[in-house]
Amino acid sequence: MKLRGLYAVTPDLADTADLLRRAGQALLGGACLVQYRNKPAGATLRREQAAALLALCRRHGVPLVINDDLLLALAVGADGAHLGREDGDLGAARAALGPNRLLGISCYDELERAREARRIGADYVAFGSFFASSTKPAAVRAPLTLPAAAKAELGLPVCAIGGITLRNAPQLIAAGADLLAVITDLFEAPDIHARAASYNQLFSVRAIS
Repeated sequence: MKLRGLYAVTPDLADTADLLRRAGQALLGGACLVQYRNKPAGATLRREQAAALLALCRRHGVPLVINDDLLLALAVGADGAHLGREDGDLGAARAALGPNRLLGISCYDELERAREARRIGADYVAFGSFFASSTKPAAVRAPLTLPAAAKAELGLPVCAIGGITLRNAPQLIAAGADLLAVITDLFEAPDIHARAASYNQLFSVRAIS
C-alpha cells in the first residue's frame, strides 16, 4: 500500500454520530489514512467509536490506525496502531500486529528514534510538531530539513504533524513529507469534504511539478 496523501486524525468528540459524519466527509474528500484519537474518552466510548470508524473506513477502502493504544487496535481488528514514546515496547507491538498491519511511530524531532523505528519494522515514521499546534501547544519543534534527511537515510514514508494548514502544507510536501497528519484544520473546516480534497490536490500538484 502506498502511504502518500492526507492522514486524517480524528478530533476529541464524545458524539459518535458527529465523529462518523466528519470522518465520512474526510474520506469522501480523499483521505488515504485515518487515525482514531480521542484522549479524554473512556474505554467503553473509545471501543465503540473505534469499531464504528473501522466499519466506515472499510466501506471506503481506507485503513484505520489507532492512536497510542495497541490493545484497542487488536481488540477491534483495526488496520494498525500509531505509537509514541510512552506506549510500550515497539518491537513487541510489531510482533503483536503481525506483518500485515500498519505500525507508525512518533519520532518528534529525533532521527535516532526513527532509526530504531525502522529497525523494528515500522511502516512509517512521524515527525513534528513543525508548526505551532493547538492540539499539543508544548510539543517540541522539528526542523523542516528532517523529512528529507529521514527519507534519504531510512527509506520509509515520512509523516508530518503539528499545526498543519493548507497554507503551510506545501512547505512540508516540498520538504519530503509523504503524509500530512491533520486534525484541526481539517475537522474544523466549514466544508470538511472540500478541505480534504484541497489537501490531496497539493500532492497532485507536487507530483506533476
